[in-house]
Amino acid sequence: MDQELQQRFDALEKKVDEVFVSAEKTRMYFLWTMIITVAAVVLPIIGLLFTLPTIISGYSAALGL
Repeated sequence: MDQELQQRFDALEKKVDEVFVSAEKTRMYFLWTMIITVAAVVLPIIGLLFTLPTIISGYSAALGL
């Protein structure tokens, strides 16, 4: 009975380790998705905050307003 129980514990430990590896991979995918989202969406919006006044003033000057 003890040998069978030890085998079950070993199998369970192996499965837990596999789940941990899978969870870490998923965590890294989410991290990189968040980083890419920030780079692709937030940074251009921040850039527009600095360049939009210049664009508007140049456009207004071109129209003679």
